[in-house]
Amino acid sequence: MWGFLTSLNDILVPHLKSIFDLNYTEVMLIQFSFFSAYFIFSLPSGKLIDRIGYKKAMVVGLLTMGLGALLFVPAASAPSFPLFLAALIVLAAGITVLQVAANPYVTVLGPARTASSRLNLTQAFNSLGTTVAPYFGSLLILSAAPKAADEIRRMSAQALHAYRLQEASSVKLPYLGLSLTLILLGGLLALIRLPAIPEAVRSKSSRGEGVSVWKHRHLVLGAVAIFVYVGAEVAIGSFLVNYFGQPAIGDLPPNRAARLVSFYWGGAMVGRFIGSAVLQKVRTGKVLAAAAVAACLLVLTSVVTTGHVAMWSILLVGLCNSIMFPSIFVLGVAGLGSLTGDGSGVLVMAIVGGAIIPEIQGALADHIGIQHAFILPAVCYLYILFYALKGSRPVGTATT
Repeated sequence: MWGFLTSLNDILVPHLKSIFDLNYTEVMLIQFSFFSAYFIFSLPSGKLIDRIGYKKAMVVGLLTMGLGALLFVPAASAPSFPLFLAALIVLAAGITVLQVAANPYVTVLGPARTASSRLNLTQAFNSLGTTVAPYFGSLLILSAAPKAADEIRRMSAQALHAYRLQEASSVKLPYLGLSLTLILLGGLLALIRLPAIPEAVRSKSSRGEGVSVWKHRHLVLGAVAIFVYVGAEVAIGSFLVNYFGQPAIGDLPPNRAARLVSFYWGGAMVGRFIGSAVLQKVRTGKVLAAAAVAACLLVLTSVVTTGHVAMWSILLVGLCNSIMFPSIFVLGVAGLGSLTGDGSGVLVMAIVGGAIIPEIQGALADHIGIQHAFILPAVCYLYILFYALKGSRPVGTATT
């Protein structure tokens, strides 16, 4: 569910851009609002887990997500771009609680040597949601062809309001259905018995006094790696519909372009199932380095080519993205012991990269064009290569 809702933002970007006549910098406030919630709510989520435990925190996360999805109904009824952003913040707050609770729980659920494989497997189901969402959104949200920007600007105030009301109404039914599903999932999770894992218990005594999680260099560098990875992945996904609509790239209408976005996220799903098996035999750092090199080269290929080569090279980046988050996460919390839960909070907080980097890419797209703006994700993948080869090695505590 959190994969589905995150990927559905890629459909909201072109949809709300058209409705409210926004430029790329303005419309990237969708991703900025959504992913800023990770930064704001990660540490409070850790405190919540301290008080109520992992299972109850997951239930709270799902119910909060349900509330956020429900808020899309009044936002569409207004219709108001700021209200859409507020609904996204509430939605992302719930996802943050879920991430902070679930990721370290899965990491310590079995042997440490297969933690990366295990987290890749669970993230593969996350990718199932991200794969289905764009196709779902293309049918229910982008079903009608949007009016041209010049035509919208010539409308009277009354006609403009009526147009926005009609177009925004397409999000009501999908998000209402998602809200009810999330609330139902929260109720079901509350009834399920989850195994008690001693290593996952976050008590004050187990964390120790005077021990700072920030002293672990590989964790801090891992947080930067999560920042640039999520930023690159989200930035690419956010621009695909508009990118494929460019005459030199695909010249596709939004609803057809949105269906192709499923290949981007589908590559991540397939890669994670494959990665789950590979990572049981190959060292995590080596697999991460190979994925980073491939992703960088594919992005650069898309930047310097046109047509189908540009389209499919950028779509294949999804396959390379597949193992990155779980691999960086496992490398980042390696050897933290009782500080694993706190380390998870730091890494989840770094998901704020999904707010910052798409916004920067939006500004670049407004100034140098949408295709050349993809140079930013290429730089991000170079840092991930550094982390895989050198930055992820635990060296005790940081000296600076």
